[in-house]
Amino acid sequence: MSDDAAETTARPRQPGGDELPGPVRTVCVTGASGKVGRAVVADLLAHGYRVRATDQLPPAVPDGVPFLRADLTDFGQAVQALDGADAVVHLANIPAPDLLPDSVTFAANTTMNHNVFTAAARAGLERVVWASSETTLGLPFDTPPDYVPVDEDHYPRPETSYALSKVASEIVAEQVSRWSGIPFVALRFSNVLTPADYDGLPQVWRKPSLRRWNLWGYVDSRDAAAACRLGLEAPLSGAQSFVIAAADTVLDRPSLDVLREEFGPVEVLQDVPGSQTLLCIDRARELLGYEPRHSWRDTHGRG
Repeated sequence: MSDDAAETTARPRQPGGDELPGPVRTVCVTGASGKVGRAVVADLLAHGYRVRATDQLPPAVPDGVPFLRADLTDFGQAVQALDGADAVVHLANIPAPDLLPDSVTFAANTTMNHNVFTAAARAGLERVVWASSETTLGLPFDTPPDYVPVDEDHYPRPETSYALSKVASEIVAEQVSRWSGIPFVALRFSNVLTPADYDGLPQVWRKPSLRRWNLWGYVDSRDAAAACRLGLEAPLSGAQSFVIAAADTVLDRPSLDVLREEFGPVEVLQDVPGSQTLLCIDRARELLGYEPRHSWRDTHGRG
């Protein structure tokens, strides 16, 4: 979609359906060539936003979407990336632990996040939506969680330098939001999967211990993208954080049965019927209007 075409599409709407007053129109998406970034760009274009994309990877965006190749550990490049935007969906980070040495992961992620957050404040953007992580809640769960479903209050429990980079960045977001008055929305994404990834799930059914590390959680990339858009539109203030997961687990049997097999007794705070998620998304439902619409069951028809 070209910029001109985006101009003529419907104005963004709040979760309840009312047209947004003075809606965000131009959104910079950092990490636009990644798994979530590609889905976010597609979703925003489909909902009438103009998009400006940036990444260190080669462009993987539709024709007509402006793309800037930038290293966001450099503040000047972060400022350039946000130039002309009304808001940012910031996804660019080293995406997982153990990909690089711990010191590199921590330094790169916290530097990128600080640069984007302060560049957003400098530019007076209307909203910052950014990718935090489920790992801030205590992942990997080598020991049992304190309770299930795990919610936003099961924080901070960083177990890796990657998770610590996200915890530190949430603190930075709180302070920059306080300084600037800009709403900051941290999305603690569960493991993001695409339909192509679902073919690997049968091995988890045979050996659930393979994914006990995040309580068998996941989120479809399309739902992750919708959460980013809702983060731009929801009537929020300050710096807030949300668990973003699918409504179910990747298991083909009841979640609590497998939880007890793998961890023994764990306090259960609310009913978890069938294969319902063990990562609580109630807050995202209430405040963002988030409702996951995609599941591996749509393609595998199991459970």
